[in-house]
Amino acid sequence: MLHPRLPRFRPAFSLAALLVALLTLAQPAMAQSPPARPGADAPELAALGPHAVGVRTRIWIQPAQPDILAYDRAKGTAPLVDRRLTVEIWYPARPRPGAKPAIYADALAAEPPAAPVAFTVPGIAVRDAPAVAGPFPLVILSHGFGGATAGMSWLAENLASKGYVVVAPRHRDPDYSDAAGFPGPLMRRPLDIAFVAARARDGARAGAPGLAAADPGRTALIGYSMGGYGVLTAAGASLDPRGAVNLVPGRLMTPFARDGARAAELQVPDVRAVVAIAPAGAAFNAWGAEGLAGVTAPLLVIGGDRDRTVGYAGGLRAVFDRAVRADRYLLVFQNGGHAIGMGGAPAAMRGSAWDMDWFEDPVWRADRVSAISQHMITAFLDATVKGETGRLAYLTTDTPLANDAKWPTPGPAGYAPFSPGGPGAVWKGFRKNHALGLELRHLPAAP
Repeated sequence: MLHPRLPRFRPAFSLAALLVALLTLAQPAMAQSPPARPGADAPELAALGPHAVGVRTRIWIQPAQPDILAYDRAKGTAPLVDRRLTVEIWYPARPRPGAKPAIYADALAAEPPAAPVAFTVPGIAVRDAPAVAGPFPLVILSHGFGGATAGMSWLAENLASKGYVVVAPRHRDPDYSDAAGFPGPLMRRPLDIAFVAARARDGARAGAPGLAAADPGRTALIGYSMGGYGVLTAAGASLDPRGAVNLVPGRLMTPFARDGARAAELQVPDVRAVVAIAPAGAAFNAWGAEGLAGVTAPLLVIGGDRDRTVGYAGGLRAVFDRAVRADRYLLVFQNGGHAIGMGGAPAAMRGSAWDMDWFEDPVWRADRVSAISQHMITAFLDATVKGETGRLAYLTTDTPLANDAKWPTPGPAGYAPFSPGGPGAVWKGFRKNHALGLELRHLPAAP
């Protein structure tokens, strides 16, 4: 019997039309799939881990912070305000049977002068579920300029299922479309990351709900776009006192620059690994030529070589090249742009190109980008933070351009098996015929 919403089959109704109707009906269900759960063509390590996931929301307040966007040039002062950050904490959990997963709700700036667009993202995590005993590594996750924590659930939930405690602040950025607001995240992003990391460490030591299982002695920092700038800075990249810090009014950021009296306040201790997804910073001269040498933790840079927001040669490739004291990897989505950090666009964000561009790359399928990133980030963090050195095989290849790799002969049987890797072979963990359009580079730390 046909589904009641399908037209009745008649000889004149073509097979092609029937397929179109089926795909049209399937699209809403596909759009509602939690982005933390990878699709059928995902590489091996993208799969969810053994743990169910819980999520808790907290409000953390950093008192008496200068509101630099309200800086009074006549008086030479900025008012002090209490900075309230909404923080999501994802963690391995044991939810009660039948508990419903969370649905994340937020809004993003629309094309001016329209009002912000509200959206929802389905999750796999259960709110306030009892936590699994740890210890699990601590991950601080930072979204991009004007972005939303909800848009990063594709990675946060996926990592929590694999035994990580993920803490992600909603940074309260100014309107993305107003260039005058740029000094806000320029100053606040690394300060927010350092503050949230410190609060998470305190919560772990105090046995706070959702954080009791976290091991702050094994911390990883992950950031997308402006969040990438933030985590690189918090991991040791020193800010150039002649660079972008001077965009902040009243020279309020100068004390945090290289050799400044407050530079150490930006540093997060015990960082074992850094993941920078389409990182901002290099193109607007955040660190100068030498600042990135301050990053000594292993580094994974992910981005597209057609990124028109942060740039490739002078942007993410410059980050990879200049972080000379870090053992580092560069994963490139060839012909990919900047919108690779937010998962697929929810239904409410598909009404205009502006809204979709928060979430969707024009070339790469969003769920494909997420799955590849989940796979590579899992391999990288498991190896560098958990010490599972066998995972390095997933990051090792003598064929950096995936298009040049060959399927091993004889290889695993089946329609889409995982590659075992090896000399000249398709990268380990990628399915047969599903590893094109990628580039992977590696450079060891300088002695």
